[in-house]
Amino acid sequence: MEISAKQLEIIKAAGRILTASGVSGLTIKELAKEMQFSESAIYRHFESKEEIIIALLDFLATNMDERLTASHSINENQKEQFVKLFQNQYSFFKQNPHFVVAVFSDGLMKESQRINEMIYKIMSVKIKHLKPLLIEGQYSGVFTTAISADDLTHIVMGTFRLQMYKWRMAEFQFDIEIEGNKMIQSILTLIHIK
Repeated sequence: MEISAKQLEIIKAAGRILTASGVSGLTIKELAKEMQFSESAIYRHFESKEEIIIALLDFLATNMDERLTASHSINENQKEQFVKLFQNQYSFFKQNPHFVVAVFSDGLMKESQRINEMIYKIMSVKIKHLKPLLIEGQYSGVFTTAISADDLTHIVMGTFRLQMYKWRMAEFQFDIEIEGNKMIQSILTLIHIK
């Protein structure tokens, strides 16, 4: 889905509102107020609140896929790639904390089937980049084979999600890159074969 610069502005503002006030706080009226637009100006770019949320989630999925694909290097071993994958995510969210809502989008899931499909798309993008890396690492003896790649994927993604949730609950007061790097090292302590 191609978005214009103005639509990206609207999406970012929607992310800020969602992060601060949740789904119920995101209204076209509040969005127009946040952007200092008229409500009709918002409707020129999006038909509804649902369309804005779908565009936000689609933007995140596409952006994540592009960033993680670009950061992949065949010259790095799986451990280095694992670290880089998560550092990339932490760096993005540190610069864009208003998008954290999509990491733990429980409140969004009640909104519509189309939104659920977009949340699933984000999860699929994460799995697309993480699971093959874990499988390659297991195959080459870098990561433990005592736990299946599927289970490792869920454990790692759950840990990331919890870290982001704690950051949001702390109102973004700690440095997510520093704390994220600690978490990365803890996971590697558990899964990396010495």
